[in-house]
Amino acid sequence: MSMAATASRRRAVVLLSGGLDSATLLALAREQGFACHALSFAYGQRHGAETIAAAQVADALGAVELRVMSLSGLGDLGGSALTDTSIAVPETPSTGIPVTYVPARNTVFLSLALAWAEVLGARDIFIGVNAVDYSGYPDCRPGFIAAFERTANLATRAGVEGEGGQFRIHAPLIALGKADIIREGLRLGVDYALTVSCYQADPHGRACGRCDSCRLRAEGFRAAGVPDPTRYG
Repeated sequence: MSMAATASRRRAVVLLSGGLDSATLLALAREQGFACHALSFAYGQRHGAETIAAAQVADALGAVELRVMSLSGLGDLGGSALTDTSIAVPETPSTGIPVTYVPARNTVFLSLALAWAEVLGARDIFIGVNAVDYSGYPDCRPGFIAAFERTANLATRAGVEGEGGQFRIHAPLIALGKADIIREGLRLGVDYALTVSCYQADPHGRACGRCDSCRLRAEGFRAAGVPDPTRYG
């Protein structure tokens, strides 16, 4: 696509982790006609496989660009099994908010996406949170998304001055089950073999098959009635 054609389309910042949900999210944003600027984070998570996956997904789906931002300080704070190797990743279902919750992660991610959107002149931010087949994280709920959108329009120059319109936080997957997300992604041509969802994938992106994320992903493919392309270690 030419630079002129890209410039004529509305820009959006899309949070892209390299997992199943965010790959579907990017495909949806593209279908809606946005010129997508993908944003991924190296935040001290257990493995780097998901940022590699994010680059592959962005390339396959034709994102305008992918920016991988280093946030190692978030991992240094600890408090999560995803960033602190002394805390074991649960391999059986649990109740309540699990230890894989990363404190304030989506708040931080959305804040940086908002900053980049303001620089780009974009007013649309996409995040792949889900409040149906998910692990119970508080920053994946509709109330949080609505509250952050209000904050975005109160706390930025673009929001206060109103140039280019108000910021919108899009969470199109929030009320979908995992099987529905997979079906939607397949309709849009997402290659799920490129994605990594596992909380403790090996350096090659092979999944453990035991963590909560692996369980939700596998159940989604079974419910969708399609082959699971996940690579297991």
